[in-house]
Amino acid sequence: MSTPDQLKEIVRLKYSEIALQSREENAASCCGAGGCSTEVYNIMTDDYSGMEGYNPDADLGLGCGLPTQFAKISTGDVVIDLGSGAGNDCFIARALTGETGKVIGIDFTPAMIEKARANAEKLGYNNVEFRQGDIEKMPVSANVADVIVSNCVLNLVPDKEAVIKEIYRVLKPGAHFSISDIVLEGELPANIREAAEMYAGCVSGAIQKNTYLGFIGQTGFENITIQKEKKINIPGDILEKYLDAQELETFKQSSTGIYSITVYAEKPAEKAACCGTDCCK
Repeated sequence: MSTPDQLKEIVRLKYSEIALQSREENAASCCGAGGCSTEVYNIMTDDYSGMEGYNPDADLGLGCGLPTQFAKISTGDVVIDLGSGAGNDCFIARALTGETGKVIGIDFTPAMIEKARANAEKLGYNNVEFRQGDIEKMPVSANVADVIVSNCVLNLVPDKEAVIKEIYRVLKPGAHFSISDIVLEGELPANIREAAEMYAGCVSGAIQKNTYLGFIGQTGFENITIQKEKKINIPGDILEKYLDAQELETFKQSSTGIYSITVYAEKPAEKAACCGTDCCK
């Protein structure tokens, strides 16, 4: 079994390769990293192309939802995108925040940061920046973000609970997040869970849906809502790389489900300071 540091290095190396691939290559695989399927269609991705701020050069086809569509971003907001890749969600968020807002993308892959910065330069955005760093320990001060978004990234991180706690730290009181991710209901076959390539492809790093939502609630978030949910069906020619015929049939007949969910939650607002009367009782 790989250590957390080894898993992170697997992801870093794979996503450095992905930064150089075309969107078509990435969209035909599992989050861009699970190998191309002869059934060429977007296994996980949703279509961003109709959204304001969309830039094809920044869309690598790696997502599993449309968190910015549900994120309730307002003019002037400070928005942080976790695992910002080539900048797709950042540029869409910038269209919503306008010139008075600020957008910060965080990614731990140098090749992705370089690609995102080049895209921002071409677009002439001076209020979108990209910072290299781990989302388990964000290079951002506390209580600065109005909105945090992320698209198919937390499932790649070994310590998901640490990321949730960091999101809580960085959000302003009363602020919120909208995150798309991959979760499970039931257990994946061991061969899939242990396959490094499928880990970098977002599937084997996923955890149980109830555990995922539990981390959010235990951290202190309120008004936790699933904004969108869809089942992910991985083509047989990808699964055949990891399962023999009997294992594949058993998996197909099982109740195990792989789901994309978009989750919304709010950090509680600060309570008013006690005024020395009955107002705090």
